[in-house]
Amino acid sequence: MHVGRKSSWRQLQASFFRLLCLIPTGFPVRSVDMQRATDNITIRQGDTAIIRCYVDDKVSKVAWLNRSNIIFAGEDKWSLDPRVGLVTKGQLEYSLRIQKVDVYDEGSYTCSIQTKQQPKTSQVYLIVQVPATIYKVSEDIVVNEGSNVTLSCLASGRPDPLITWRLLNPSAEPLDGEEYLDIIGIMRNQAGRYECKASNDVATPDVKYVNVVVNYPPSIRKTQSAEPPVGRLGTLQCEAAAVPTPEFEWYRDDKRLSNTQGINIQIIGGNTILMITNVTEEDYGNYTCVAANRLGVQSASVFLYRPGTGRDINGSACASVSLWLLLASFACLFFKC
Repeated sequence: MHVGRKSSWRQLQASFFRLLCLIPTGFPVRSVDMQRATDNITIRQGDTAIIRCYVDDKVSKVAWLNRSNIIFAGEDKWSLDPRVGLVTKGQLEYSLRIQKVDVYDEGSYTCSIQTKQQPKTSQVYLIVQVPATIYKVSEDIVVNEGSNVTLSCLASGRPDPLITWRLLNPSAEPLDGEEYLDIIGIMRNQAGRYECKASNDVATPDVKYVNVVVNYPPSIRKTQSAEPPVGRLGTLQCEAAAVPTPEFEWYRDDKRLSNTQGINIQIIGGNTILMITNVTEEDYGNYTCVAANRLGVQSASVFLYRPGTGRDINGSACASVSLWLLLASFACLFFKC
């Protein structure tokens, strides 16, 4: 393979130098300074590339080639590309300028000269780098806790970009994943905003975001009982975590409570408050807070104590309720009873 390539290049050189004989000798050039020739030039897409070639007074003819195409022969431009031009400083430089470089400009460029003794060439390979760009990323998603989730982030660039993921919680630690991020059995603490970053050190990294919502059944985190005297306001509180936001119901024994004279129920997000405006002896006892969404239901006992009983009125323990009460809660959730 190497022999064939050398043979092809020698044939191309021979053909080109025969062509050089046809170039007018009016352009004052000098021989190529081979010590100053550059093997590779790296340029970013959209920038201007200057491919240098320096000459001395021993040269009769000079030209630029790209692969097998002639770009300039002397000062005569053979290329039709308006982005291409010459950079000449007196009789010392015969450099090629390419404006708004693109990936198809990448390749080998040859500065060829004809001297009285022998032809010489200086080759430069132009490398075009392209900033990393994310061209496809997963849409925001809503999943149930325990589901398997795959997030995708596809990017292009030269060199190939490195793709990294982070969950933007307080720690924002890197996650194991590249183009695809697999989350097996996602948990509620893995919900949030995921950041995909594509970088290849050519320009500022490209960043995109995916919001992941994780649904899970209610979990009552806190309750607050009360110990009001007769005739005063009694306030019971219940707090639950759930996605979607839970709906609350209050029960006294097996009777569902509602906003009536003397009872006021407030629900704000994941919190609910039961207020009894004028406590009587009959109001003391056990109340049940029920939190439900379409994924499940949980209940907890909250107590309205008689003063002086010495009970701890703050708690977080959940208590079981009768099966029919749970079924009734689900029915009310879906049928809005």
